[in-house]
Amino acid sequence: MLGPILSLIFIIITTRLLLKKYNPHAVLIILGLLMLLLAMILNFKMPTLVNPTGFAGFDLFKYIKESFSKTNAGVGLMIMAIGGFVAYIDKIGASNTLVYVAMKPLKLFKKQPYLAASLVIPIGQILFVAIPSAAGLSLLLMASLFPILINLGVSRLSAVSVITASTAMGIGPASAITASATNIADIDTISFFVKHQIPLAIPLSISMMITYYFVNRYYDKKNIQQKQEVDIQEENIKTPLIYAIIPILPILLLILFSKLFNLFSFPVSLDTTTAMFISLFIAILFELIRTKSIIKVFESFKIFWNGMGNIFKSVVTLIIAADIFAKGLISLGFIDGLVKVSQNLGFEAIGIGVIMSIMIFFASMLMGSGNASFFAFGPLVPKIAAKLGVDSTAIILPMQLSASMGRTVSPVAGVIIAVSEIAGVTTLAIVKRNFIPLIVALIIMLCYHFM
Repeated sequence: MLGPILSLIFIIITTRLLLKKYNPHAVLIILGLLMLLLAMILNFKMPTLVNPTGFAGFDLFKYIKESFSKTNAGVGLMIMAIGGFVAYIDKIGASNTLVYVAMKPLKLFKKQPYLAASLVIPIGQILFVAIPSAAGLSLLLMASLFPILINLGVSRLSAVSVITASTAMGIGPASAITASATNIADIDTISFFVKHQIPLAIPLSISMMITYYFVNRYYDKKNIQQKQEVDIQEENIKTPLIYAIIPILPILLLILFSKLFNLFSFPVSLDTTTAMFISLFIAILFELIRTKSIIKVFESFKIFWNGMGNIFKSVVTLIIAADIFAKGLISLGFIDGLVKVSQNLGFEAIGIGVIMSIMIFFASMLMGSGNASFFAFGPLVPKIAAKLGVDSTAIILPMQLSASMGRTVSPVAGVIIAVSEIAGVTTLAIVKRNFIPLIVALIIMLCYHFM
């Protein structure tokens, strides 16, 4: 039991360091290497290397090299392509146009302000599938939707709460967590999205709409404030409304050419990365027609490459650091210990799935990052699933959703901080509004998925 005990000590140290705002990349990779070194000294079973160096000390760093090679050749490239595409569509105004079009119907609910606010959640979640940046989408909604909700009659906190709630589920082919989850579970992205994520996301969206409706109405009546009017300035959309289709092009392409429908007599296989590049060139064609300037369009390519680079340094490197951290936990026998304890308590696969999901939810809440918590613990799933004889998808799906849900109730999450500054409210006040609906959603998700 020495190994699992050491693993728990390292997990506690990691959590404390992350709470103190230490760089998560450095924390995960350094502590991961320390765990591997400790496992080596104690003669524990080490993870397999494809081409060992011949010297154990050098092998520690060979793990980093192999993790870079494996990640960049697969899920890393996919996530970088997503990041580049999201940066490009934001620059050309396609993201703004999509939000502008999607939010138009909410103005019809003038006599039902809390119903209008609740409807933001499913609409925003659909937008989040196409614009997979929690902070980016929330800021777009703050610019376009926040004034509308305030003038309909809800408080600033109610408006901000539903806007942040629309990013509570990181689903869809363009999501970095989805890309990582499908890579870990070795499952097709569209199949995972359509067959697993959507059936679970629908009841969660409904539950969140209901809970936010009553929670926001209760708190607004309890804290009676004078109605605050905000001047609505019709957003000046500089791009044609047809641009609204550009952000959803990758999803349309992946679904259209997937095995789910078999619409074509000839076999077509389209992956997420390729769909992103196809969509990029379609977007470039749109820009060429609109601007009629080859120089400007060619110059705009830099936005895509810069977006890829930004995602590499923030997300992909975090995946690599988390992979080393996971290898360290595995080498110290964390999984064996977790499985043994759970089996002794009679938990089996369901119990472990619930424990891991709750653990990731609170880890995201403490760290302010769904990516950091999921990337740290997600790679452990295949080993756990293999030992329990279950499909990795059964465990990894609730873990993935728990990660993004936990971020929505974190006072240190970038998305919460960003919107709080614009709305003029505190991060803790937003978290207070989000906590009850998200806890209810977490419970419903675990019951619905595992029972």
